[in-house]
Amino acid sequence: MIPVSILSISRLFRGIVVIVCLGACTSVPSGIVPVENFDKARYLGTWYEIARLDHPFERGLEHISATYTLRNDGGIDVLNQGVEVATGQMSRANGKAYFVSDDSVGHLKVSFFGPFYASYVVAKLDADYQYALITGPDTDYLWILSRQKTLATEITEQLITFAKQNGFDTRHMIYVKHD
Repeated sequence: MIPVSILSISRLFRGIVVIVCLGACTSVPSGIVPVENFDKARYLGTWYEIARLDHPFERGLEHISATYTLRNDGGIDVLNQGVEVATGQMSRANGKAYFVSDDSVGHLKVSFFGPFYASYVVAKLDADYQYALITGPDTDYLWILSRQKTLATEITEQLITFAKQNGFDTRHMIYVKHD
């Protein structure tokens, strides 16, 4: 087991504070429509981060994944984790998410501490729930996730094209290593 670094937890906490302060609402970026007919049961499980826009709370991390499990109150528990490149230590953040309207729409609010929530928008989702494009409350937040540690280049390019067409600055995408 890889030890969890106190420094990385502190860095994640500071980064989360930034995201919460900047996007504490549940807004949706202009032009983005959350996925409808969303099936939360099919979305649960582990997703691997393929690419993202840079943020302090993930800076210097590789092997990033998010695991979603059902909460007793109907929400979703979130475990984000990644390995710090500089130290080799595992960094983890536990959170919770709830649907903004109803659970058939891929629009959630997520919190990693206290009563502060940020928007989590499932903007694109494969029919078989194998890959997804996620946004935050605005065009500063973007993630491409996959059930596998890799995603076909043509699918990644399609998702990036969609994001670019909707105002995301995809020139700054970071591609996550999972080796």
